[in-house]
Amino acid sequence: MLRLTGLDGVPAGFGPSVVTIGKFNGIHLGHLEMIRLTREIAAEIGAQSVVLTFDRHPASLLAPEHVPEEITGMERRLELLERAGVDAAVILPFTQELASLTPHEFAAQMLVDALDARAVVVGRDFRFGSHASGTVDTLRELGAELGFEVRVVDDVAPEGGERVSSSLVRKLIESGEVSRANRLLGRMHAMRGVVVHGDARGRELGFPTANLSHESTGLIPADGVYAGWLIDSDAARYPVAISVGTNPTFPGERHRRVEAFVIDKTLDLYDHLVVVEFVERLRGMAKFDNIDELITQMTTDVQQARAVLALPAQ
Repeated sequence: MLRLTGLDGVPAGFGPSVVTIGKFNGIHLGHLEMIRLTREIAAEIGAQSVVLTFDRHPASLLAPEHVPEEITGMERRLELLERAGVDAAVILPFTQELASLTPHEFAAQMLVDALDARAVVVGRDFRFGSHASGTVDTLRELGAELGFEVRVVDDVAPEGGERVSSSLVRKLIESGEVSRANRLLGRMHAMRGVVVHGDARGRELGFPTANLSHESTGLIPADGVYAGWLIDSDAARYPVAISVGTNPTFPGERHRRVEAFVIDKTLDLYDHLVVVEFVERLRGMAKFDNIDELITQMTTDVQQARAVLALPAQ
């Protein structure tokens, strides 16, 4: 997959293309349906399939006090787009200049002049241009004028008729309902980051953990213990029990931590770039009266993680 930053990064003569546009925060089932249709149309007309997205949420510039938490960091997002099979991802820096473009200027400069778009795929609530003044109807009118077809993807609602959206996925993850969020994502929610040294407390208790740095990307789920998987930088995959929170048993903890205990293996993962996937929440965070109670509970957590991950009991 080509990764192109800004219009200056688009090669001269690029296209023809079929383009889908959006923030793609999380790459959920609705996004995947837009990408599927984009690829289908591109294959039919012999064009390149392109995702046009932004380097940050538009609210970071237009309403900084209301910027939602990112579900997936940009690098992970690009990995997921590549996995979805698009030919190119164009990442536009969301600047005041971009935000000031009229709908006509956006369509002419971004879609026609830069990408030679023959078709554009969007969701039904798509808005674009200065002050979000452009609607799907506006885009259709511009398509008729500038020479591209517009296809609108209906809502995707796999669970009881509830529409899949980034806001719903975010809400579920923040409340710890990762297994339900995973169904809306079509994959497991994950964090991506470097393993750093912690305070070695888990090692002292017999449960050494891989601690993700505070610079890790991906939305942190609600405090608690989860079953999941750790994918190392060499693509090796390991079952883990994951602790999220401040660990209230020990005084003085203030920063939320994400720590993964690798089941059945002792590994040196320090400085490795890893992906931690969350499968299911086992319990909330709890404070224990003594270390023995904590160790007993951690042993139970690992056993429950084994069951969730379909590992042999030990």
